[in-house]
Amino acid sequence: MGAQRKLPVLNEDTGFFWTSGAEGVLKIQHCSDCGNWQHPPMALCGRCHGGNVGPAPVKGTGGIKTFTVNVQAWTRDLTEPFVYAAIELDEQDGLYVYSNVLAPVEQVRSGQRVKVTFEQHEDVWLPLFVPENGNG
Repeated sequence: MGAQRKLPVLNEDTGFFWTSGAEGVLKIQHCSDCGNWQHPPMALCGRCHGGNVGPAPVKGTGGIKTFTVNVQAWTRDLTEPFVYAAIELDEQDGLYVYSNVLAPVEQVRSGQRVKVTFEQHEDVWLPLFVPENGNG
């Protein structure tokens, strides 16, 4: 995806998600009280409502639950169609990260196994996904 990306604003609540790629890991908010994973981050656990939540590394693997192929050229730099997907992470049913899948659009399918990779832009490391087996 060679187009210029609009970068997220780094703040105290979500900064860990956008910068953990510098360490080569994906971090998701985890509740130490009940074990619930949640994304996006919230002040309290969505399951037990406890406040003992914080970033923790995940495996960075999962499956494509659903996806869409974007063919609209939103900017002049965006000439290739791209895949935007709901990735269900392996740590927990219903734990989703929404991101791009870096693979030829005709090779992407629901249920496909993917793993995280990171694309650095300034001080942001965007979590993107590629097929786990290296091809579509």
